Amino acid sequence: MPVTQSPVTLRVGSRDSKLALAQTELIIGELKKAHPQMTIELSTMKTIGDKRQDVAMNKIGDKGLFTKELETGLSEDTIDVVVHSLKDIPTQLPENMLLAAIHGRADPRDCVIMAPRNQGKRLEDLAEGSVIGTGSVRRVAQLRRQYPHLKFADVRGNLNTRLAKLDAPDSVYDALVLAVAGIERLQLGARIAHALDTVLYAVGQGALGIEVRADDVQTRELVACLNSRSVRLECLAEREVMRVLEGGCSVPIGVRSTWDGEQLEVKCIVASPDGSQAVEAGAAAQVTNDDQARALGVQVAALMRERGADAVLKAI
Repeated sequence: MPVTQSPVTLRVGSRDSKLALAQTELIIGELKKAHPQMTIELSTMKTIGDKRQDVAMNKIGDKGLFTKELETGLSEDTIDVVVHSLKDIPTQLPENMLLAAIHGRADPRDCVIMAPRNQGKRLEDLAEGSVIGTGSVRRVAQLRRQYPHLKFADVRGNLNTRLAKLDAPDSVYDALVLAVAGIERLQLGARIAHALDTVLYAVGQGALGIEVRADDVQTRELVACLNSRSVRLECLAEREVMRVLEGGCSVPIGVRSTWDGEQLEVKCIVASPDGSQAVEAGAAAQVTNDDQARALGVQVAALMRERGADAVLKAI
């Protein structure tokens, strides 16, 4: 990892939720290791997705729900770097914005957190009509196919807020479905009832995306050390599937990436919100660079289209 000798000040932007700050502090720690002479200033802000807690994410109709205000800070040169959950970053970035690094994918799976009254149970153990809270159309679309006896309801708020809603004595929720990565990054892994191995996760889930101005060469060089090679390649492939299928982060596209040496396999599913229709496809190829990763993503998207994915997405 390269080490900077001359002093530099880097202005880092983040959402102000506990999870976002935990992730940003992780990145700041890595930057300080690589560039010990560098001064880092942290700026926090709320995004549209943080402010609009009364509306389901897929109803707001904005692909940049958790990124737009931070990107405005980049554009206006009030910050130099933004740390995002990669799954929140649209595949089409604003002009002069660049995804400069993809870092450290944690466990990308979804998991179940039970209400106190249901401790020790799994989803299959819950009674008919039990209510599962999630703000993700992707999760509901797949879970309805696997657990038809359950009901699903939207739940908004940051992770701590959602857990508080679940734990309330009068909670309407029997369980929540959340990302393992977020739970573990907040040191709450003991609350996980079980991971959902059969549910394909969101594009980029578990990884962190580092966004900068494309014309800011110095910052691009400073953050290049944050790239995790295999994580970057698999996430670029996943993002290319989404880009070609023209999905946003609220559209039910699920993926799973696995490596066998330098062979990367990417599987994808698109399902209707009621779970009645689903299209699945996958492909594998040798992937050693960004172009090969994107080419694999294009291949998977083409297979999905051949099998009818566009019709499912247009009906949503």
